Amino acid sequence: MAEGEAFPPRQVTLLLCDREGRRLGALPPFEVEMPWWPEAEPVVAGARARFGIEVTVLRLVASPVSERAAGGPVTYLAEAVEPLPVRLAPWPADAPDPLRDEPLRLPYARPGGPARDLAWADERLRAGGQDRVGPAVQVKTWNLSSVWRLPTVAGPAWLKVVPPFFGHEGAMLARLDPTVVPPLIAADGPRVLLADVPGEDHWDAPLPVLLRVLGMLVGLQRSWVDRVHELVEVGAPDWRVGPFVPAVTDLVARTSGELDGDTMAALQALLAGLPDRLAAVATCGVPDTLVHGDFHPGNTRGSVEGRSVLLDWGDCGIGNPLLDQAAFLSSIGEAKREPVRAAWADLWRAAVPGCDPDRAAALLAPVAALRQALIYRTFLDGIEPAERVYHANDPGTWLRRAAELS
Repeated sequence: MAEGEAFPPRQVTLLLCDREGRRLGALPPFEVEMPWWPEAEPVVAGARARFGIEVTVLRLVASPVSERAAGGPVTYLAEAVEPLPVRLAPWPADAPDPLRDEPLRLPYARPGGPARDLAWADERLRAGGQDRVGPAVQVKTWNLSSVWRLPTVAGPAWLKVVPPFFGHEGAMLARLDPTVVPPLIAADGPRVLLADVPGEDHWDAPLPVLLRVLGMLVGLQRSWVDRVHELVEVGAPDWRVGPFVPAVTDLVARTSGELDGDTMAALQALLAGLPDRLAAVATCGVPDTLVHGDFHPGNTRGSVEGRSVLLDWGDCGIGNPLLDQAAFLSSIGEAKREPVRAAWADLWRAAVPGCDPDRAAALLAPVAALRQALIYRTFLDGIEPAERVYHANDPGTWLRRAAELS
């Protein structure tokens, strides 16, 4: 949230079904102070406090138009167990039927899906001697993840389930240096089970912490320069010139109806020169390797004076590592940007003597924006229509940004 920006609370309506997908009825609307639509924990707590029932939020059903997916009247499908201690209203007659099958619906957004995920997690915890000692807490659910906090005899564990386009995260966590990522307890396709990382997310971290996590990322990327074939094997997206140019060319064509003439002209010129631009990037000497894909302070966690880890590897792929720079720099205060940028360049000059990371980063500025647009298009192509509201405007937004930077 930008400084000074505020959103109204959510006015939540829950349409309830049972684990077999049978309609139960609807709860009266209630207010949830936390505005962010994916945050399920306060919704579950609100239903418990106001109506005395336990629910599992399955997915968003209806919402207003919101660029930040926050605040206002929102309707979710939720799962509950009968008998219920409160009288339910009928489902609204004019509401879309959220139980109608949708081919792109994720397993954790279907009745019974979260229970199957939790059963898998409990089995893996027991196998490792970390039995659960309390109720699972649903933290978040939306089209990019389902997240649960599980109290165990060894402390909190975290269950994360993701869509197919992030399905390589578990395989990557198993291959990455365990000193710089969350401790992996188990992984199975789209499911990962992680041990807790003490501390807090580094959104407002001081400069020394930002430099520390930057050094961790670049060190990791250096170690993967000769392991790019493994990234291909696990199915990580490839943002190197061969697959990237046709992918973004198709993206611009698909999005042209949302863009004005000047933007389209700038994008066409950018695409025409893209192979030469990427060839020029290659001459800068920074090698293709692992790209985190969503590297910003909020995806790093730990303590100021202790250990930190790098989170959320579902976005990772193959390409120039300086693709990670733009998102990180745009997420920190202006006073910290130049020291971080300078340190970033120094780390790569030390890794590859004679390389020119500053020139590479400048050439990659519009390429990074194109990559962001491509990622959001991938999301939209892989999620069901009712949840596309989260990302509907993002491809066009990032294409306009690429045009401005070209």
